[in-house]
Amino acid sequence: MNVKKTLSIICAGAFLAIGSQAVAADDYKLTLKLSHVFSPAEQLTKSMDAVAEAILERTDGAIVIQTFPQAQLPAYKEGVEQVVRGAKFISVEDPSFIGDYVPDFKALYAPMLYRSFDEYVTLTETQLVADMKAQAEEQGIKILALHYIYGFRNLITQKVITTPADLSGMKIRTPGSKSYIDTLNAMGAVATPLPWGETLSAVQQGVVDGLEGSEFTNIGTKVYEGPTKNVANTRHILGTCGVYISPQVWAEIPENYQVIIQEEFSKGEDEMVALLKSQHGGVVEELESYGVVFNEVDGDAFRQALAPLYNEQEGMTPGIFEAIFTELDAMR
Repeated sequence: MNVKKTLSIICAGAFLAIGSQAVAADDYKLTLKLSHVFSPAEQLTKSMDAVAEAILERTDGAIVIQTFPQAQLPAYKEGVEQVVRGAKFISVEDPSFIGDYVPDFKALYAPMLYRSFDEYVTLTETQLVADMKAQAEEQGIKILALHYIYGFRNLITQKVITTPADLSGMKIRTPGSKSYIDTLNAMGAVATPLPWGETLSAVQQGVVDGLEGSEFTNIGTKVYEGPTKNVANTRHILGTCGVYISPQVWAEIPENYQVIIQEEFSKGEDEMVALLKSQHGGVVEELESYGVVFNEVDGDAFRQALAPLYNEQEGMTPGIFEAIFTELDAMR
């Protein structure tokens, strides 16, 4: 079903201040299309809709954000490309896709870096990441948010996985990001990129042997209803999305509206982190009631397998991983 939520309010006679001028609100209108891959049942979709509603209300209908879940519009790499091309478009994707433009973001999204949500959130607020965001803006990507966290990603398969050897020959669905593909291959699997819309049928038909994702994705999209009842707690990637818009489009928005948009996206990401922290235990219990079985893994064995991914890749700032580890060590 085509799910589109269009939010519009027209407040005749309302006024706003732009610089030293006062003009009617009707004199400025902007519609932005926001795209992501999450289903309507998932928290990220709910959070994006709530942010869109708040922005609409606070701007008296001047800024309309139309939200498109489940990749109805370009998503993943193609969504970020829309932003870079200067479209009136907001892309909501994980930071690894920004790594195609600023390679240091691949280091930020490297596997098994974080022990908690808070570590990642705190890291995104450092000068180190501020410099990365500035580089992204030079490449045509203004970052409005970076920590719409939706949980640690784990392996969801038909058989129990405890070591990299258990993944030998197994086709595991991943998003099309090179960071994901490299991570799953290094862990011992055969990374198999597929659009999300094809994933559940591919699992059911045995095209792939499993997938990777968070508990919130598992329950929100009813992955548990298929044959993949085992979840290996690899926590190999912290699932998080950023919010991206064209700097050119952003520059044309009146400053007072920029403030509102930024405030609401920042508020939304903080609220989503707090909500997921409070809900995680209940989600695990509910999944277990549906027959899902969770198991711990040999973390040292997986970290050893993933060690090559901590080597700097082409285009990365020399010492970027050391800088990230230094920040994380200071938190701990």
